[in-house]
Amino acid sequence: MRFDLHTHSRVSDGTDAPADLVRAAAASGLDVVALTDHDTAVGWDEAASAAEQVGIRLVRGMEVSTRHDGRGVHLLAYLPDPTYPPLVAILEKVLAGRSGRVPAIVAALRAHGVAVTEADVQAASGHAAAAGRPHVADALVALGHVVDRDQAFRELLEPGRPGYVNRWAAPLVETIRVVREAGGVSVVAHPWGRRGRSALGAATIAGLREHGLVGIEVDHQDHDAAARAELRGIAQDLDLVVTGSSDFHGLGKVDHELGVNTTAPEELERLLAMAAAAAAASGRTAPPVVGP
Repeated sequence: MRFDLHTHSRVSDGTDAPADLVRAAAASGLDVVALTDHDTAVGWDEAASAAEQVGIRLVRGMEVSTRHDGRGVHLLAYLPDPTYPPLVAILEKVLAGRSGRVPAIVAALRAHGVAVTEADVQAASGHAAAAGRPHVADALVALGHVVDRDQAFRELLEPGRPGYVNRWAAPLVETIRVVREAGGVSVVAHPWGRRGRSALGAATIAGLREHGLVGIEVDHQDHDAAARAELRGIAQDLDLVVTGSSDFHGLGKVDHELGVNTTAPEELERLLAMAAAAAAASGRTAPPVVGP
């Protein structure tokens, strides 16, 4: 059994339609896939229909942009009620921040001598719920300024680079609480990825558990073997769920193919049981897992 619990469609910053992503997951031999677009549930219905057609289980989720102690943290929220007003308010504010900074990014890049327009970014964002830095990167690729997203971020869009503009992100602890109140569960995504372990050390993760965090995404392409081993130990000490996933973005991210990392069956069952308990405690109607 192969379970991939972190993927993105073109509804956020992936390149595949939700249905195409689900079909690709089934074709790749996955038994379970989670659609976790950034800050939105817009792709859930399309993905669910495709999952029923091809016979794969779909776990509906999202990756929420949060901030903790001044640093960005991505939080995977699984099976929350997407109509819960406090969650809706957080997501709307995050998405507005994403779209709202595009003009500032474009202006900063143009001031740096990079010829790009808001129309270029809009063309690159396509069906996304909100345009953001990945779509600026795609526009830069299309215009021939860089060869891929990685170069765009590395040279122009990361913090400290000419095109970086800060934006609002939801407070992490508050978001964990709101997800729980919405009947869902939270797993911190790639905690020791690009920015290293300084943002989320063992003591910080222990504190987040007290606020309702249920898991850590351990097996991720941004974690080397040593980081995975240490994070697995932290999860074991704190009785947190361990997940593994691809963080698939289609053509938008290399070396993140569907199923490149997976979640153990017993860990998925723990996660789903915790989500069921959260839904019962909250009284919210959580989205069901689709498929066999």
